[in-house]
Amino acid sequence: MSDTAAATAFVEGYHKLKAALGRRIVGQDDVIEQLFIAIAAGGHSLLEGVPGLAKTLLVKTLADALHLSFRRIQFTPDLMPADITGTEIIQEDPETGRRKLTFQPGPIFSQIILADEINRTPPKTQAALLEAMQEKSVTVGSETFSLPKPFFVLATQNPIEQEGTYPLPEAQKDRFLFLIKVNYPTRDDEREIIARTTGGETQEVEAVLTAEDLQAAQALVRKVPVPDHVVDFVLDLVRSSRPTEPDASPYVKEMLSWGAGPRASQQLVLAGKVRALLQGRTHVTTDDIEALAAPALRHRLVPTFHADAEGITVDQIIAHLVKTSKK
Repeated sequence: MSDTAAATAFVEGYHKLKAALGRRIVGQDDVIEQLFIAIAAGGHSLLEGVPGLAKTLLVKTLADALHLSFRRIQFTPDLMPADITGTEIIQEDPETGRRKLTFQPGPIFSQIILADEINRTPPKTQAALLEAMQEKSVTVGSETFSLPKPFFVLATQNPIEQEGTYPLPEAQKDRFLFLIKVNYPTRDDEREIIARTTGGETQEVEAVLTAEDLQAAQALVRKVPVPDHVVDFVLDLVRSSRPTEPDASPYVKEMLSWGAGPRASQQLVLAGKVRALLQGRTHVTTDDIEALAAPALRHRLVPTFHADAEGITVDQIIAHLVKTSKK
């Protein structure tokens, strides 16, 4: 298949997936697009929103629409790392009668992992996901086990309920390509939600994309060229978020304690390539980077106490950085 035909199939696959999700999910077009961009770029996503906004349903429906293995892990304060990765158990060989340790894989050995309320579990258990998310493997004892491909962690968290929660460490948040904000539906969308969920009809979702489709999409994304001026824009944007840079602006020094690292630049470019294809283009533009700056950067920036006290959000700071980087 030529790259042109592959690009056409890529866009058609996205629209099929969007239509499948639309059978259960009302509105949330931006959330669905960002989720698909993250998956096509081979990255993980963190969904943040108040309870009742169908975050879990969205991920479950996405799993139904993709022909991939799926496991949901409900994160709780008593969840242990072995509950996620698996553990070694003693089994007796029926032929020799000898006992030996056998690895029993945990739920992490699936292609899509829904890490529900990931900030409900202690750091020790959160850290069990770090190797899996970055290396696509799990080490137990002296053995390393590869995870199935493709592999995605889609995590949810509640931003308003802080009692009994364990905020994700910066190193783990940086492993997520996007932090996707799930907002309240519009009035019309909420009316449609009521109509769909209080009647007797249930919406079935069939798989529309396979693992092979996603791996082909990831390979195609890597081929999309990025002009030098777009790379310069990404560098200007990400580097301008670091208050320790010699040429950091007074605004950044006042508003940010810590900026984004090189992984942000890499993932912004990859995500921009996916968006370019979805827009029907064969190259990335600064518009792609600007459109994805907020979900790609909001979890990588640490605002100062002054910014919090003034009520200035991370998204507002990102908007300022985008504006100044475009000059």
